[in-house]
Amino acid sequence: MPTSMQNLNRRQLIATAVAAVAALTIAGCSDSSSPAPAAAATVSQADIDKAMTTPTTLNFWTWVPNIDKEVALFQAKYPAIKVNVVNAGQGLEAYTKLRTALKAGKGAPDLAQIEFQYIPTFSITKSLVDLRPYGAAAIKDKFVDWTWNQVTGPNGEVLAYPQDTGPMGMLYRADLFEKYQIDVPKTWEEFAAAARKLHAADPKVYLTDMAANEQGAWHGLMWQAGSKAYSVDGTTVGLAVNDAASKKVADYWGGLAKEGVIATDPDFTDTWFQGLNNGKYATWLTAAWGPVFLGGSAKSTAGKWRAAPLPQWDASKPVSGNWGGSTTAVMTGTPNAIAAAKFAEFLNTDPESTKMFNSVQNFFPATKALLADPAFAGQKSAFFGDQQVNQTFAEIGETVDVSWQWPPFVDQAVKDWTETAGKAMADKGDVGAATDEWQSRLTAYAKNQGFTVSAG
Repeated sequence: MPTSMQNLNRRQLIATAVAAVAALTIAGCSDSSSPAPAAAATVSQADIDKAMTTPTTLNFWTWVPNIDKEVALFQAKYPAIKVNVVNAGQGLEAYTKLRTALKAGKGAPDLAQIEFQYIPTFSITKSLVDLRPYGAAAIKDKFVDWTWNQVTGPNGEVLAYPQDTGPMGMLYRADLFEKYQIDVPKTWEEFAAAARKLHAADPKVYLTDMAANEQGAWHGLMWQAGSKAYSVDGTTVGLAVNDAASKKVADYWGGLAKEGVIATDPDFTDTWFQGLNNGKYATWLTAAWGPVFLGGSAKSTAGKWRAAPLPQWDASKPVSGNWGGSTTAVMTGTPNAIAAAKFAEFLNTDPESTKMFNSVQNFFPATKALLADPAFAGQKSAFFGDQQVNQTFAEIGETVDVSWQWPPFVDQAVKDWTETAGKAMADKGDVGAATDEWQSRLTAYAKNQGFTVSAG
């Protein structure tokens, strides 16, 4: 589940904290005294055995509720290692604290929970330990391919272990589709036609809500469309948030908003929750964590929903994007690198631990083994009419584009999107043109912070 879901006041949070985090990011980037990731050769098994039997305390910053259950599994196997779990907050609050501690050279944890989109932010400041010397390369195939790309650095460094994911699909109201004779759209062209048909039949019902405040879903749809919005090569950053694929997404959704056949209500608000419960929205374009969330937030609609892949731009080449998910990373400067690296590995590869993340925290798995486990994939959801929803999203996850990258200043990208494309959606304006403004603002910001900018 993305951190943004857990914080309904994210707009205010972004406005107040983005400047501080951005300043810290570029300060770390330009600080020649920042420690570089370890270039050590592979650590011997003897050194690992010694580290794992030496009394050690690891400090782990994470926002994951009840993660002490997974930690207990590790400590039972390695009783010499104590893990001190600290909830340092969520989102920008947590990242600001972490960046400040790293910059100060004191008070930073041994490990931290980091969302996929923030890996470049911490990588560029050389704040993440390369996990290859501790055996990371050997377990690459345990994880879904696209997630491994997300944690791989520009020089092949393994900067974190994937923990949970959010491949995007479509949840839809089967009862409303039947009532208004709507077929499940396989393409975005069919989706647009269905939106017009449904809203014409009942002006109080919209095929979906494209929330004008939800950059997470928007980035996921850019991802699906093949956008190459961001790339990073050292301190050279490629920016193309208005490339052809991004413009295609913007023009499509902006056009439907202008027609008035989709809603643009802010998500995770009272109005939005009511819309999910009262049938105002016939679909929710969401991620793999969405089904569990919906089951708890729209209980009155139990049994009426089903899950399907996102509509496609090219039905012959199924592809999806991702929204949400996080990792476990080891911080540069830890005196306990071996123990920290092996804890991060255990947490995210041990079969019992990874199952617990799904059963206790409702995380969608990043490991191939759990995704293929019949006990997981074959689960039937009563809320979704006994559909095997996990299997549906596991198959969707196999289609997530592996090439997507994030910028080293994702907070600024989010802020600028909210004030340009997001605002244009809310105002039913020219969203395509707003992506040009987004590109211009983000480019100016990057240059002002000392980055070299290329056009994608």
